[in-house]
Amino acid sequence: MTSRPDDKQPANSKPTDSAEEQDKRGAKEAEPTDDLVTTRHAITVDGRQLAYTVTSGRMVLRLEGHTDEKFEGQQAKAEVFVTAYTADTADTADAGDAGSRPVTFAFNGGPGSSSVWLHLGLLGPRRVVMGDVGGLLPPPYGLADNPQTLLRHSDLVFIDPVSTGYSRAVKGEKSGDFHGYGADIESVGEVIRLWTTRNGRWMSPKYLCGESYGTTRAAGLARYLQERYGLYLNGLMLVSAVLDFGTAEFNGGNDDPYVMYLPTYAAVAHYHGKHGDRPLSDVLAEAVAYAEGDYPRALARGSRLTADERTAAAARLAGLTGLSADYVDRVNLRPEHIRFLTELLRDRRLVVGRIDGRFTGWDTDYGREQWSSDPSIDAIVGPYTAALNHYVRAELEYSSDLPYEILTDRVHPWSFKEFENSYVFVQDKLAAAMRANPHMRVHVDCGYHDLATPYYAAEHSFAHLQIPAELAANIDYSYYEAGHMMYLHEPSRLAQAEELASFVQR
Repeated sequence: MTSRPDDKQPANSKPTDSAEEQDKRGAKEAEPTDDLVTTRHAITVDGRQLAYTVTSGRMVLRLEGHTDEKFEGQQAKAEVFVTAYTADTADTADAGDAGSRPVTFAFNGGPGSSSVWLHLGLLGPRRVVMGDVGGLLPPPYGLADNPQTLLRHSDLVFIDPVSTGYSRAVKGEKSGDFHGYGADIESVGEVIRLWTTRNGRWMSPKYLCGESYGTTRAAGLARYLQERYGLYLNGLMLVSAVLDFGTAEFNGGNDDPYVMYLPTYAAVAHYHGKHGDRPLSDVLAEAVAYAEGDYPRALARGSRLTADERTAAAARLAGLTGLSADYVDRVNLRPEHIRFLTELLRDRRLVVGRIDGRFTGWDTDYGREQWSSDPSIDAIVGPYTAALNHYVRAELEYSSDLPYEILTDRVHPWSFKEFENSYVFVQDKLAAAMRANPHMRVHVDCGYHDLATPYYAAEHSFAHLQIPAELAANIDYSYYEAGHMMYLHEPSRLAQAEELASFVQR
């Protein structure tokens, strides 16, 4: 075919890219990149100014690819939202090389929780103002400086696991690939390695602070970071710890949770006036003594209990829990925790909070076996959500049209394939990490009114760590007259902040 003169291209023109080449170029242009934003701030602490830098945004998580034993490079898999606080050390008491300053990596649990609770409730330089039981503030709540921030003594990196906060799998990847015990450990561990490497912090003392399922994650990470990257930690701060799910899963044939929850039942009953003017310490001592001896024996005997023994056990449990002896007998001496929370104040037409047994709320009716929602969760979600959404845009200058997932169900089903046919159990991971690194210390914070991760179950788990006796001194505890998030209670928050500050300074 002969071309017409006006069909010809100039001699120096470039041929048009093929559709395939355009697609490749478009794919390359769409490759996700970090969208970190840096801002600078200051806070007054003990009459002195603490200046600090905040870097917030999404880090692209890339995983190595191997096909037929060939290295295929790194492929973007997820974008993980982090908020990192680094103090300007010239303005702090520990002035010197910033690289030698401690750094704490913090996260909450769920699974499905963002890091907002530790971030704006306890550790960060800004905190939620929402009031407490009996004095909750109305919307839009408040945000204030936190002079007790751990930033006084340690830099802070808050991590939102994939599908929480602003963290998401990248386009075309499966979110479910990150929703499980092992995958979560690997992805959070990679974020820690990346941040440590990019910021020159391998020679800094390093700590993990986890809450709730975050303590499960932290225990697993302590060993994983050692084995995978040779990254050894100086310590773990475990807030409301759960290392053995067998102590908290009310399943048929498992009597452990009933025993482990008993002291917390007694504490919550005490808070709501079921023990008169007895000191809480006396009530707890009695409950622990029964939980360590006669109660597990009574449960183990089952139908072999005599009528008199069963009557005595029901009466003893009723006295401790604030429930009626008739109710305790009807539930076979085994009050499950949500049923307990529904039953305890039924006569007052109130239900009790699981996350924090100090909170109460209303329900649709009072013949129910289980409440329709947790009044302690209802009390805190609004204030923390409002504060976070305002804070990241107005103060940290990070913008996203994605919803910040404070506490999401989108991570479920969560895979525990590593524990098939068994309870989730990470005591062995923590023990192995401590044996390999005898300098690693562990601080455990417990709330007496926490019915999500009861304090007596935590004590039980740590008492059964397979570590030599000389390492037992590496573990210490603090107790608070509050719940799962003990920092909701102002006296507890102040005390807890000082305990954590002391821990990272040792």
